[in-house]
Amino acid sequence: MDQRAQQIVNESKRQEESCLYTSTALFSWQKEVRVFRVAFIVVPIVCSSFASARIFVRDPYFDWPIAIAALIAGLFPAIFKALDLDVSLKSIADSANRFKTLQDGFRQASLIGATRTTEELEEEFKALMQRMDDARSANPTIPERHFAKAQKKVKKGDYKFDSVEASS
Repeated sequence: MDQRAQQIVNESKRQEESCLYTSTALFSWQKEVRVFRVAFIVVPIVCSSFASARIFVRDPYFDWPIAIAALIAGLFPAIFKALDLDVSLKSIADSANRFKTLQDGFRQASLIGATRTTEELEEEFKALMQRMDDARSANPTIPERHFAKAQKKVKKGDYKFDSVEASS
């Protein structure tokens, strides 16, 4: 293999790793947003239901809990928006899937593509990099904590394939 082909293979491996970390961070973020979205929908419903109990309960003992429940029900939508939790789950999922697909493409380019001519390999790499640029431009900004989670998860070996390791 000539030097240019080896450089393309090495860069494909780097891009594969980058896609792995990005897709893992996106999937982690997607899980968190789902949980928060459910909480920010259910809690105001429960609190407003409790607050509406004032109609049936005339005991002054419940004035404060009912007022607090009404306050929480009213504040939750604003908090949800202020924390930017209204990020589209579909957008996050689409980006995660796009990076996961690119990860596979770069892996194949580095392994299978290495058996091709340098020109064919370079052409495939350029096409993958164009898709990578498109994916990056459409990607929502991922919170830093999810990159840290992704690093731990990848380093722990969650994405190592036993069948591939055993046959190597």
